[in-house]
Amino acid sequence: MSDIMTPIPFGKMMNWILEEHKKGAIFGIRRPFVADQSKKYEIFGRTLETPFGPAAGPHTQLTQNIAAAYYAGSRFFELKTVQIIDGEDLPVSKPCIKADDECYNCEWSTELYVPQAQEEYIKAWFLLSVMAKEYGLGAMDGFQFNMSVGYDLEGIKSPKIDLFIESMKDAKDTETYKNCREYLLENVSMFKHVTKEDIEGFSSNIFNSVTLSTLHGCPPQEIERIATYLIEVKGLHTFIKCNPTL
Repeated sequence: MSDIMTPIPFGKMMNWILEEHKKGAIFGIRRPFVADQSKKYEIFGRTLETPFGPAAGPHTQLTQNIAAAYYAGSRFFELKTVQIIDGEDLPVSKPCIKADDECYNCEWSTELYVPQAQEEYIKAWFLLSVMAKEYGLGAMDGFQFNMSVGYDLEGIKSPKIDLFIESMKDAKDTETYKNCREYLLENVSMFKHVTKEDIEGFSSNIFNSVTLSTLHGCPPQEIERIATYLIEVKGLHTFIKCNPTL
């Protein structure tokens, strides 16, 4: 098995889900969680069916992992952290985190290039919306994506990361959003419950919140500058991960 993460085209992923579900599972998960529509939460002005979900990591870097987490009951997803140095350009070896007991990290940060990560997140946004309606798992707007960025203000303000942030705040003009939407509209006959009107009504506002991930030793003043930028300039609800510096 390769240790390189390889994105799967949206159409193939959609077909995979539809075919495997006929056998009673989605990505190996056989006990789907169905949200109780009488019990809903709200955060940042958006509906949230459960206050649970995965933190940033390899499990939120690829579309199928996000879909599997949703099927199992997750509704709040901290997407894998993006940074200016990405993909194979990142000068670190696997694993990037060493644990002497109980666990072994097998990834590095931002293993995909930032544009690839954006594609995965938009594909997942569509898949979860479809799964919600098609399989009666909950409302199509009952989950939320939370962006994770790092690791310094200069990198976050770079054209690469700035484009990512703005494109994910409203993805309607991205090629990935257009392609996923077009694919679903052209193949709406595949679904029993999802309609053309549902697909046309999918929101393009992927997220309105962000988590700041900083490296160990990052000065508190730098963390404050980044948080201020994300809140005041980017208009994003902001979480700050507390590393040992704090």
